[in-house]
Amino acid sequence: MLLSVPNFSEGRDASRVKAVTAQFASGAELLDSHSDPVHNRTVLTLAAPVKRLGEALSRGAGACAVAIDMRRHEGAHPCIGALDVCPVVWTGADDRPVAREEGHAIGEAIAGEGIPVFFYGELASAPERAERAYFRNGGLDALTDRMATGELAPDLGPARPHPTAGATLVTARPPIAAFNVLLEGADRHTARAVAAKLRESGGGLSGVRAIAVDLGEAGMQISTNVHDPVSVPLAAVVDRVRDLASPHGARPASAEIVGLVPRAALEGFPPELAIPGFDPDRHVLERRR
Repeated sequence: MLLSVPNFSEGRDASRVKAVTAQFASGAELLDSHSDPVHNRTVLTLAAPVKRLGEALSRGAGACAVAIDMRRHEGAHPCIGALDVCPVVWTGADDRPVAREEGHAIGEAIAGEGIPVFFYGELASAPERAERAYFRNGGLDALTDRMATGELAPDLGPARPHPTAGATLVTARPPIAAFNVLLEGADRHTARAVAAKLRESGGGLSGVRAIAVDLGEAGMQISTNVHDPVSVPLAAVVDRVRDLASPHGARPASAEIVGLVPRAALEGFPPELAIPGFDPDRHVLERRR
């Protein structure tokens, strides 16, 4: 049994989200669905045996290509494709080789639909291609220019983005935590400063990727991926955000968990910080296996 956490670039049109989700969930168990209209993004968590998971991801990728036109896409979250990210997730070390194999297989299936595929993380073909930001910086327009000049070639598929579906990032990985913190009293400058010093590349927490996202009237959000939430639990992320924001007169106001997280990720989480919508019975990985 493997998991997958496809991220597709639609979070506003409920009927479109439902139609695309139905294709991903055909043959796989849908453990969670999280749509965000500001990010204009939906994140699914699927579980299935290897063959069925691959078939479900292929159907879902096709549905994204049909339903989502990246020429019209607007949203706060950086993205380069209709099916923006498609990670295959192992939950036990014994499943790592088969997850890697399945990641390559789904990449081939997506490329077969005329969509360029870039492998990142565990499957990256070169060290500089390990981070999603390497491909996403500047968005789809910048990616298109880089591909047109020959600076950047896909691992699979055509040498240009698909006219409407863009490109897709694919990897295989263990469970991570997609974790967001809403800041109170922060402007864009403050949020960007916090995110810069929170992420590993800025001298922050190991395995943490972070960006500042402007949610409009809702305020500024620090959006993170915590690559090893067992070693770096979410409480440590909250503590660091609080320390970094405090000199600017800002503080964490609430938190958000997208998808499922391992139980250990919640160890010591501060009870005073609300996580609206979080249900341990639905969002703790060990309770869904």
